[in-house]
Formats: sequence, C-alpha cells, structure tokens
Amino acid sequence: MDRISPIGIILGLAAIVGGQALEGGHLSSLLQITAFVIVIGGTLGAVMLQSSPATFMSGMRLLPWIFTPPETNFRETLNRVLQWSNTARRGGLLSLESAIDAQPDAYSRKGLQLLVDGADPATLRAALELEIDSFEQSHKQAAKVWEAAGGYAPTIGILGAVLGLIHVMENLSDPSKLGAGIAVAFVATIYGVGSANLLFLPIANKLKALIARQARLKEMLIDGLEAIANGENPRNIELRLEGYLA
Repeated sequence: MDRISPIGIILGLAAIVGGQALEGGHLSSLLQITAFVIVIGGTLGAVMLQSSPATFMSGMRLLPWIFTPPETNFRETLNRVLQWSNTARRGGLLSLESAIDAQPDAYSRKGLQLLVDGADPATLRAALELEIDSFEQSHKQAAKVWEAAGGYAPTIGILGAVLGLIHVMENLSDPSKLGAGIAVAFVATIYGVGSANLLFLPIANKLKALIARQARLKEMLIDGLEAIANGENPRNIELRLEGYLA
C-alpha cells in the first residue's frame, strides 16, 4: 500500500480546516451541500461528456492505484531475466518453455513464448513494443479523466459562485436569506479550486507516473529478452539492465 497518498489527502484537508479554525471560522461554514452538488455534479457531467464510456470507466478503475499501485519491482525483474538467460545458455531457448506458465503477468508470458517460438530479436522487440504503446495510450487516456476533472472543477466552482450571487441579488429585500447565498457563492469556489488542486490533478499526475513506471519495466523486459535471443552472456545482460535500477 502507498501510505503517502492518504497522508497527503489528510494533510491537505487538515491544512484548510486548520487555517479556517485559526482564522476563527467554523467548520460548518465549509459544509455546504448546495455548493458540493454544483461543483462535483457539474464536474462529473463535464468529464462524462468529454470521455467515451470505456475511457471514463477505465479512469474510475485506475483510482485504487493511488493507494495500492501495481507491483513494479525492477530488481526482481532483473533476477528473473538473469535466471532465464542462464537457463537458455545451458539448455537452449526451448528449455524456457516450462517457465512460461510460472510468470506472474501476461506480458512476461508473451515475451517468453515469442522467445521459445524462435522469434528473431527484431520481431520480438516490435511485437512487445507495440503492446507497450497500446498500454500507454489507453492508460494515459484513462488518467486524463482525472486531469480533465482538475481543469473543469475550478470553472464549475466559479459558476457556483455566480449562482450564489444571483440568489443573493434576488433576495436583497430579505436579509435572512443573504447569508446562505453568499456562503454558497464562496464555498463553491473553495470546492472547485480545492478539489482540483488537492485531489483531481494530483491523482492524474500520480497515475501518469505509475503508468510511466510500468512502461519502463516492460522496456526492461524487452531489452532482457532481446539480449537472450541474441545469445548474449548473462553477465553482460546484468550490466546492461542494472541501468534500469537507478
């Protein structure tokens, strides 16, 4: 589990609430259901209008990565590649067939299968790089769902502020309703700017970093499998792939 994500969320919210308390304000003044509905509902609608159903759902499914990111252990991958290299050096590429089903991910299984089937290094690299491109394109589009939310939320917050001020102007003759309208106006802006900069944009940036890390791990596998296909010495393969551990 990625502990820094919940800590960051809690710290960001605590800073806002704490600042409000230090200024002598009350927490209840930040809790405006009308402002929440305007900002979150409006932002959600705008994002859904922009995205295809598949992309929108993919973006929602990526959210758990913020707290439980996918495993990307470069050292373990290096050790696996070296094990494959030593096995192939002793018994040939066909000796790797027994290791295919034991791999934890489909990408490694596909790479080993291509290796066992005798694909030449260029064909192997082309096939696996195409899968990386498809992976990055689809996942980055999903991450942009959150990036788009971060772009729309502040504007929707301003829209909520304008609606609140319209409500105020309509009730100038009734002072009892002025406070609620002004509260919605300012709190909607807080919700819009706050959700964008404390949640949506950080989530998008973290997802993009995780996607890039996964793509880097796949590139490491390609280099290792290509070196095995070329019959390179395991020691040379290790020295080359150690660059990914930096």
